[in-house]
Amino acid sequence: MITDLQTLKKIVRQGEGLQLEFKLKTSHPEKIVREVLAFANTEGGSLMIGISDDKQIVGAKFPDEDEYILEKAIREYCSPVIEYEIERIAIAEDSEREILVFHIPKSKHIPHKIVKGDDIDKIYIRVADRSIQASKEMKAILKESRKDKEFRFNYGKKEQILMQYLSENESITVEKFAEIANINPKTASRTLILLCLAHVIKVQPQEEEDKFVRIEEVEIKI
Repeated sequence: MITDLQTLKKIVRQGEGLQLEFKLKTSHPEKIVREVLAFANTEGGSLMIGISDDKQIVGAKFPDEDEYILEKAIREYCSPVIEYEIERIAIAEDSEREILVFHIPKSKHIPHKIVKGDDIDKIYIRVADRSIQASKEMKAILKESRKDKEFRFNYGKKEQILMQYLSENESITVEKFAEIANINPKTASRTLILLCLAHVIKVQPQEEEDKFVRIEEVEIKI
C-alpha cells in the first residue's frame, strides 16, 4: 500500500510501466477494465485514478462516484472475478479531491477475459507500459500454465530446425517457423506453445506478432 502523498508522488514520478497505469477519470470504464484485466493476467499492478498522462496529480473530483463506477465495471466486465484492494489518498488537506488506487495482484485464476461489450471474449496482458490483446498462442499458454503438470514433447525434425534457428537468431514468429520448417501455421503454433509450457523457449508478447526466444542453458527433456 502507498499510505501517504509523499510516497505517491515518488511513484508517480517514475511514470507508467509494467505495473503502473494512470487515468485522469473513469469516463470510459469499459476501456479502463482492460488495464485491470491485464494486470491480473500478468504480474499485477496499480491503477491510479486522478493522475494525468503527464504525471500531474489532479485527483478525482468525485472519488465516491469514480470508485462505484469502476467497481461496477470490474464486476460486470471481467471473468473470473478479479481480486483487488482500493486505497484513497487525499491530495491536500483543504481539498476533497483524492487519488483512487486500485491494487490488483497477479491472479492465480488466469486467464481473465472480458465478458461484456465490444471486447467480449478478449484477453488482455501487460507489456511494458501498455495493455495489449493476447494472441491465440498467449491465451493458450496462460490457460495451460495454471495446470500443475510437466509438459513433454517429441524432439523431432521441426524442433531441431527451430532450435538451430534460435541459436543463430534472437527470435522467431509463428509465421517464420512455419516457413523454415515447411509446416502449416497451426502445427507451428501448437509446437511453440508446447515448448513454452515445457520451458524450452519463452514468448515475448507484441502488439503485431508475438516473438519466441530461446531460454539460455535449458535442459531439453524429451
